[in-house]
Amino acid sequence: MNLADIATAVKSYHPNADLDIIWGAYIYSAKAHQNQHRRSGAAYISHPLEVAFNLTRLRMDEQTIAAGLLHDTIEDTLLTAEELRSFFGDEIYHLVEGVTKISQIQFSSKEESQAENYRKMILAMSEDIRVVLIKLADRAHNIKTLGSLSSGDQQRIARETLDIFVPIANRLGIGWMKDELEDGAFMYMMPDEHESIRVELASGQNLRESYVEKVRTILEKELVTSGITAKVVGRSKHLYGIHKKMEQQGIEFNDLYDLSGLRILTTSLKDCYSILGQVHSLWKPIPGRFKDYIAMPKPNLYQSLHTAVIGPEGERVEVQIRTEVMHRVCEEGIAAHWQYKEEGKLKNKSMVQQLTWVRHLLETHKELTNPKEFISSFKVDLFSNEVYVFTPEGRVVPLQRGSTPVDFAYAVHTDIGDHCSAVKINGKIVSLQYKLKNGDRVEIKTDKTQKPNRHWLTFVKTSKARSKILHFINSVEKEKSLSLGMAMLRKSLAEYKVDPSEILKGKFFNEVLRSSGFANLESLVRSIGLGKVSTHQLIVKLLPRGKIEEKERREADQVKLREKAPDLAGAASLKCFDDDIHLRVSKCCHPVPGDSIIGYVTRGRGVTVHRIDCRNLQSLGNEPERFVDVVWGDYAKAAHSVRISIIAEDKPGQLAEITRVLASCDINITLANICQGSDQRANFDFFIEVNDLQHLKQLFSEVAKVPGVIQVNRVEDNRVGENRE
Repeated sequence: MNLADIATAVKSYHPNADLDIIWGAYIYSAKAHQNQHRRSGAAYISHPLEVAFNLTRLRMDEQTIAAGLLHDTIEDTLLTAEELRSFFGDEIYHLVEGVTKISQIQFSSKEESQAENYRKMILAMSEDIRVVLIKLADRAHNIKTLGSLSSGDQQRIARETLDIFVPIANRLGIGWMKDELEDGAFMYMMPDEHESIRVELASGQNLRESYVEKVRTILEKELVTSGITAKVVGRSKHLYGIHKKMEQQGIEFNDLYDLSGLRILTTSLKDCYSILGQVHSLWKPIPGRFKDYIAMPKPNLYQSLHTAVIGPEGERVEVQIRTEVMHRVCEEGIAAHWQYKEEGKLKNKSMVQQLTWVRHLLETHKELTNPKEFISSFKVDLFSNEVYVFTPEGRVVPLQRGSTPVDFAYAVHTDIGDHCSAVKINGKIVSLQYKLKNGDRVEIKTDKTQKPNRHWLTFVKTSKARSKILHFINSVEKEKSLSLGMAMLRKSLAEYKVDPSEILKGKFFNEVLRSSGFANLESLVRSIGLGKVSTHQLIVKLLPRGKIEEKERREADQVKLREKAPDLAGAASLKCFDDDIHLRVSKCCHPVPGDSIIGYVTRGRGVTVHRIDCRNLQSLGNEPERFVDVVWGDYAKAAHSVRISIIAEDKPGQLAEITRVLASCDINITLANICQGSDQRANFDFFIEVNDLQHLKQLFSEVAKVPGVIQVNRVEDNRVGENRE
């Protein structure tokens, strides 16, 4: 790195910069460090130059870059603070002095000293955020040159980097610096894991790049056809990010599916949502993986749309969509909002917002005199994308935001999670579904008779808790599922007037097993018992067509209309005149509890339940004997799929406002497609889950109140008919 490169970089984003200040700082720094060398043997001036260049990547002003060139002169040379002040003035002097004070902090010292050092860090950040940006630029270069230090120093600096400087870079939204600091620290903290992931990543790099390029080409062509201007680029996870995901989810490298993905950069907010619609129209989105950080930015001002889809060849693809301006903020964070000062005052609103956060830290923590409380409180605020709670002994436990006491219990120990029966939060008994908040003190009560159950899966947040619950349930239910599956299979075969013991053996049965993807009878029976496979799917392969048609004729002869009127007070479980008849909800009209319904006896697949006003029923009216009365039974609330269409004005934030209202009505979106219509209108097509008809009506009422919404309707898919089922 040389000064000419730095000067060129500064001019590229700040054409009116006073480069004489930077040249003067370089000459002063080179003279002060002229006889000094780094541990690696390189001339010491190479380090200030690298720090200054890192600051140009943050688009800093000339005063900050000059301070970066001078940041070690007070601490490591014979030149005095007074000389520095007289040569460069108060502003640059205070920046260098602030960096020097931070450099002298020993974060690994005992608790009382550590608390005071955190206070110094917060104070430096609150007085001038550029002090911490210089220190981050300094650490970003130092982390790359740890090879010449002792093993102990490497470990200490790497740990300090992960504990202190990475969270600060993340909180300030500087994406590239956070990634570089994490990867550099990871290499020295866990060299074996680092090398293992590096080798694994390199081995499949060509295949991943080839696949991403294929997807990128398809999407780029689609966007050009749609008249949307956008740049589509591949993106890869960095090494430490991969390690964290493997550790958090308890998975191996080969189980990761999102090592690479696509990032789409466009010019306008409206285009971001239009592109999202294009992506979802090309490939099926994965439920639960859509996040709108544009409407609801992260605390560090990060904005982007995130989604994941099933791309070509059935591979999962992660997609990020944002504007060029948003991308700058994602990479540069607070620095992207830097606006050169006029009369010493910052004009940019976003920069002021970040500085307010730093000053809030100082105000919040200045009254805390207990060192342990202060450190814990500081970390809770710093790691704002996670929730930090405490054990009864005061140990901090980091969890994913939205986690529950059950997540906490499994984070502490699997045995505590398995037998978690009750919980106290801050001394008060609460539900196991309680959403943990920063600073909560969590006390878990266990009971050996308590066991994990499937209901827990509906509210736990962390992958560790989910995997442990599933493992327990699967192991306990294995024998039960085998017994149930065999009983279901034998009963279904008996309905066709065949001997199960004769059918479930022999060469033909083994061929059917293999063609269905099962290794043996046990795996088939277990899948039936777990509800993964229906007996009908197997029977149509096992039995002659004549046997199946014979049973259908018997069923048709037995159909009787039920006289009982529909009971609309309950919902969820459907009831017919014969409890053994298989009932399923129609895919064309998606009836929900509260709808007036009727059943239609299909050929070999039980009874399909339709809304009484379903248009597909008109084509089935020539066989009235196949209609059967079906009613809603008593139930606990359950999710029922409904398709709705919303037409609204095509304007920024419209999708965000609609999805906010859906969330406020406790509606889960399982599929969303958005496209531009005519006359500056946008068409939103959602598959959602509701409890019953009343829940759906409440949703319609609330969505209709959203400014810009023109029409909201329930959609019936006329392409799905009985002849297709």
